[in-house]
Amino acid sequence: MDIEISGININSQYLKPGELFVSIPGVVGFQEDRHNFIDAAIKAGAAALIVERDVDVEVPTIKVSDARYALAVLASHLYGYPSSELKLIGITGTNGKTTTSYMIESILTHAGYRTGLMGNIGTKIGSTMFETDINTQDPNRLQSNLREMKENLTDFCVMEVTSQGLHMGRVLGCEFRTAVFTNLTQDHLNYHGTMEAYLAAKGLLFSRMGNSFSVDPSKRKFAILNADDEASKFFKSVTAAQVITYGINKAADVMAKDIQLTSKGTKFTVHSFAGKTSVEVNMVGKFNVYNALAAISAALVELVPLEVIKQGLLELQSVSGRMEIVDEGQDFLVLVDYAHTPDGLDNALSTLREFAEKNIITVFGCGGDRDRTKRPIMGELAAKYSDLVIITSDNPRSEDPYSILMDIKPGVLDNQTSVGSCELIIDRRQAINRAVEMAGPGDIVIIAGKGHETYQILKDRTIHFDDREEAKEAIRKR
Repeated sequence: MDIEISGININSQYLKPGELFVSIPGVVGFQEDRHNFIDAAIKAGAAALIVERDVDVEVPTIKVSDARYALAVLASHLYGYPSSELKLIGITGTNGKTTTSYMIESILTHAGYRTGLMGNIGTKIGSTMFETDINTQDPNRLQSNLREMKENLTDFCVMEVTSQGLHMGRVLGCEFRTAVFTNLTQDHLNYHGTMEAYLAAKGLLFSRMGNSFSVDPSKRKFAILNADDEASKFFKSVTAAQVITYGINKAADVMAKDIQLTSKGTKFTVHSFAGKTSVEVNMVGKFNVYNALAAISAALVELVPLEVIKQGLLELQSVSGRMEIVDEGQDFLVLVDYAHTPDGLDNALSTLREFAEKNIITVFGCGGDRDRTKRPIMGELAAKYSDLVIITSDNPRSEDPYSILMDIKPGVLDNQTSVGSCELIIDRRQAINRAVEMAGPGDIVIIAGKGHETYQILKDRTIHFDDREEAKEAIRKR
C-alpha cells in the first residue's frame, strides 16, 4: 500500500512507467474490457492495478466491485478535487451542447472571467485549444484537465456532458455549479436501448448535484431547464438545485419575444427576471434562439448584466461545423452542419426552408454501428424540406455503406416531392462534388452529419476527411 503512483491510466498504449492501471470493464460495441490489456500495462511499467476480477500478476493489485467508480474517486483525489476550486457548468441534451457552451464561454469571457472549455470540438486550457477524441472524457483525463485549468487561473469551466459519459461514470466526483439542459430527442438508442433509459442517463447530471442548500451564494447550485421540452419536468423532479427555466412558447423565467430569423443571423428580445433587452446572434435558426436563452440564463445566475451578455453573444461569430458557411465567392450558399439526429436535421433544414428563395440540396448520411431506427426518419425529413437529397456515407464503421444508404432511402422515396429528387452516392467526396455541381444561383447546399469532424471511420481504417475542405475544393473545381 506504500506504492508511489505518478498518474492514472486506462489505456496501456499510453501508460507511462509508475502509473496506476485501472481495468475498467468493457461495453459491447463501445469500449473494450481493459482486463484484456493488463499484461501490456505491466510491460509498459504499471506500478499497480485496479481490477474487478482475480488476476495472477506480480504487481500490487486492488480488487474492487466497480472499477469505473474507483477510477473516478482516485482521479479526483490524485488531482486534488479541482472542480471544487472553480465554477463548473455542465451542459447536457441531444442537440445544442457545443453551441451553447461556446455562447456561455463568450459571455463569461466578455464579463472578464478566465474560462476553460471541454467538449466535442476540443478542450481549451488557458488560450490553447487541444483536440480530443471523445466528448466527455474519462475521469483521469478530465480531472487532470480541470487541475491544469485551475493552475491557469481559470474561473469557469464550461463542459459538455453526454448521456454515455454520465452512464459510464465519467463525471462522477465533479462538483457542478450549474447544469444546463438543451433538449431531448431520439439519439443513442443503440447504447441506451430506450428513450426512457436515455432520459434517466441525462437525469444523472441533475440528481447528482447534491441535496443541500447554502447561505453562501458561491455554493448555490442551479439547474437551467428548457420549459418547452417535456423532459424538463423529470429533471426538475430529481434535482435539489434552484431551477431557472427558459423558453419561447411556455411561460419561463427567461423568454425570447419578437424573434427575427434571417440567413445572416437572428434577433430577438429577451425578457428575464433581470430585465429585458434586444439580442443579436450571428447564427441562423430558431434552435439557436434556444441555445442563446440557455446561455443567457446560465450567465444571469452568475449576476452578469444583460448588456454584457448581449455583447458577449454578439462577439461570437460562429461555432466550428455548426451551420458554418463555406465561401469561395460562389453565387450560392454552402453550409456544413453537425446535424446527425432527426431533430438536428429537422432544425437545420426547417430553418433553411424559412428563408430559401430557390432550391435546397441536402447531402447527408447516417453513422454505422449506431441507431438504425433513425435512418428512414432522417430520410423523410430530408425529403420534406429539400429539393434534392443526396444520400451518402457518414462514418460507416464496420457496416456496409450501401446497406446504410438503403436503410435511409425508403424515408426519402416515400416523401420525395418530385421524380429523381434523390440520388445515392456512397463516396462522400463524390456526393459533395455532385451537390456543388448541381447548385444554381441562389440555391443552398447543406452538407450535414459530420460538422467539425476531420476524419471518416471506415471498416478497416480511419482516414482524414473534412466536409469544409471538400466543399471548398469542389467549389474551386467548378
